[in-house]
Amino acid sequence: MTQDMQSSPPARGRRRLANLAWVLLGCAVTLVLIANPLRLRAIDTLTRALRGGGHGVGAPGSDAAGERGGKERKVLFYRNPMNPAITSPTAAKDEMGMDYVPVYEDEAEDAAGQGATVRIDPGVAQNMNVRVERVERRDLRREIRTVGYLEYDQQKMVSVTTKYQGWVEKVFVNYIGEAVKKGAPLFRIYAPELVQTQQDLLSALAFAARMEKAPDEAQRRARSLVDSARQRLAYWDIAPAQIERLVSGGDVLRTLVVTAPADGVVMKRAEGLEGMAVRPGMELFHLADLSSLWLSVEAFEDQLAWLKPGSQAHISLSYFPGETFTGRVRFVEPQVTEKTRTVSLRLEVPNRGGRLRSGMYATVRFLPVVVKDAVVVPELAVLRTGERNVVVLQTGKGGFAPREVVLGRSGEGSVEVTSGLQEGDKVVTSAQFLIDSESNLREALLKMVAAKDAR
Repeated sequence: MTQDMQSSPPARGRRRLANLAWVLLGCAVTLVLIANPLRLRAIDTLTRALRGGGHGVGAPGSDAAGERGGKERKVLFYRNPMNPAITSPTAAKDEMGMDYVPVYEDEAEDAAGQGATVRIDPGVAQNMNVRVERVERRDLRREIRTVGYLEYDQQKMVSVTTKYQGWVEKVFVNYIGEAVKKGAPLFRIYAPELVQTQQDLLSALAFAARMEKAPDEAQRRARSLVDSARQRLAYWDIAPAQIERLVSGGDVLRTLVVTAPADGVVMKRAEGLEGMAVRPGMELFHLADLSSLWLSVEAFEDQLAWLKPGSQAHISLSYFPGETFTGRVRFVEPQVTEKTRTVSLRLEVPNRGGRLRSGMYATVRFLPVVVKDAVVVPELAVLRTGERNVVVLQTGKGGFAPREVVLGRSGEGSVEVTSGLQEGDKVVTSAQFLIDSESNLREALLKMVAAKDAR
């Protein structure tokens, strides 16, 4: 037989009563643990935790229940839990059914002793994630972002034309987009005027040679004929090397080669150029120098104060991820577009290696200095109420106090402070809303106590 079967009925009854007693005791402890916090109000707990007297938030001894130093606490009045400015001499409820919070005499004394300053234990401040940064004095920059497209530099585009009438007999550059170097042959042309001028030059050279032993005046006139023929060829854009080849060879060249006046790529080429009869001024080739490109962007009119010719820009393109190019503002248009309220700018961008191409889409970022030598704080440190701007200042020894400030321009996550702070001050950049709320509560207590004493 088991032990339970062998035991007497009275013994089994005592064990059951003992088990029931332990269950009831556990339920009672659980009820106390759950019910006790529910009798505490959050704002009242925060008020008692942040009050003076050497106790920080959550410090031991900051939550004495009804006594301080062995004395019974005296209630001065009751305040609305949502609006401290609303008070009642007796216990009451607000429109939401919440009990008014009692304000004790010792709490009012602590508030009067500290004013609006809140003291927090260092360990509690660390748990609250209170971060402090030093007020700096430096140049404040503002980031301006815009987008645009690359295009050819209009100041480095060249049109190839002739200043005489002729016929193109041979073309050496046949493709649009083909790169050419300065002095490279473009086409060969026959022009009767060029042939005649070459003959004039050779005749003048022969005449000058015959006049070497003539009087000085005759030699001078012969040399002037040579110089005149040379000058006419130069006016027609005949290269000096070609003229010297004509002089040294002594033979009239039926055709002359027209060369590229600058480095670049072919943007335009006359169709059917080979064999074409050309007239003076007709555009046969159009060359663009790609050593630098223009970037056309637009900026809003309120940003023009910081965007001027010479302003530097950082340029990024999706075609070259991770790379940043630099450019400078070359030109700012004098007119604002009425529909978009923007102004067009031209940036000059160096094209090292020829990697950039016209038509590429680019993101542009300017970082101009908007204020020099300014007192600067992080924007996260400022509490904006709409009517005033407040920062929480660290006063030392765990003390924090609100400080009203006057703000200036902002940029890069910082803001200028024109009044209220000095370089070297320490301001709170996180959890400052909680500290400022407690400071306002202390200030409200002071006003209510003063009003009560006045009555």
